[in-house]
Amino acid sequence: MQNFDSSNVSAFKDVWVFCEQREGKLMPTDFELLSEGRRLADELGVKLVGLLLGDNVEGLAKELGGYGADKVIVADHQLLGVYTTDGYTKVICDIIAEEKPEIFLIGASNIGRDLGPRCAARLHTGLCADCTHLDVDVANYQEFLRNNSVLPEDRITKTNTARVLGQPHDVAKDLKMTRPAFGGNLMATIICPRFRPSMATVRPGVLKKGAFDEAKANAVEVVKANVELSEADMQTEVVEVVKAAKKLVDLVGAEYVVSVGRGISSNVEEGIKIAHDLADALGGVVGGSRAAIDSGWLTADHQVGQTGKTVHPKIYVALGISGAIQHKAGMQESECIIAVNKNASAPIFEIADYGITGDLFKVAPMLVEAIKAAKAAK
Repeated sequence: MQNFDSSNVSAFKDVWVFCEQREGKLMPTDFELLSEGRRLADELGVKLVGLLLGDNVEGLAKELGGYGADKVIVADHQLLGVYTTDGYTKVICDIIAEEKPEIFLIGASNIGRDLGPRCAARLHTGLCADCTHLDVDVANYQEFLRNNSVLPEDRITKTNTARVLGQPHDVAKDLKMTRPAFGGNLMATIICPRFRPSMATVRPGVLKKGAFDEAKANAVEVVKANVELSEADMQTEVVEVVKAAKKLVDLVGAEYVVSVGRGISSNVEEGIKIAHDLADALGGVVGGSRAAIDSGWLTADHQVGQTGKTVHPKIYVALGISGAIQHKAGMQESECIIAVNKNASAPIFEIADYGITGDLFKVAPMLVEAIKAAKAAK
């Protein structure tokens, strides 16, 4: 990496995705990032490359091609079998210094959140962490702002330029990375105009996974990287991997989600019971707004929203949730949204497919009985 110059922006090309695997199994976030990376690569007119590290993992490369990768670089080495910050950082930075990608995306998993900052510091470039939206094309970004912000139109149309070191800068080729700020109370969009690669960690579940394409899987180019790694490069040694048997709710993978908000405050215990009854009837799980989590009614793994999890279920039921913009950002892509709220002007009704103005303590049990009756009739 001695001759690597991250400030020579014109020398960098292509969109890369770090494809995380654990024990020989690809993570769901890989497919989300590849699908999004395909869109960004097409906008820039460049290739999409997957970067896969591990021990004896070359057989996973074909599947990555099926989700959009033109090429997969495989770094296969015995010392990469179990994740270590030192080993993965050295190998990734060596390959990036050689190949010079313009954009490098990493899933914001526990591993990704550890790996991203270390790589960015070593490569002397910027990192935007925990992103919820990505764009390159300015017109697409401006449309995103129209639908997801309260900026006036004159401000939105000015987003084609920024000021860098006091001088106007055309952002047409910069990756525009959007993430929640100040506890999710506003959204910040960040660019990295002076250094490459532009790096972002992306929150799991916020991007849509594309359809698997067998033809692309068969056509993907697989390249084995020359890995230079020894035990001398490792400052730590993994002696044992112990898995905790802690059960967490799987909001991201659920097809049916029933969420509760501040509307259950008059009888929290009963409100949560009703939500579980409805979720059980649907075959789904229980979520909650930030108000429900901050109040201690549900644990943090139940939170839906910008500062929680983004979900795309078949049916999303919002019980007593007003629909703040932070919450809507985490569930508005659901296939069908059913909202129950006493307040007829609640913002949640703006995006609901079916809205019921009424007391959730009366309406939700009626929904449970109707679902049970419908199932019994079959």
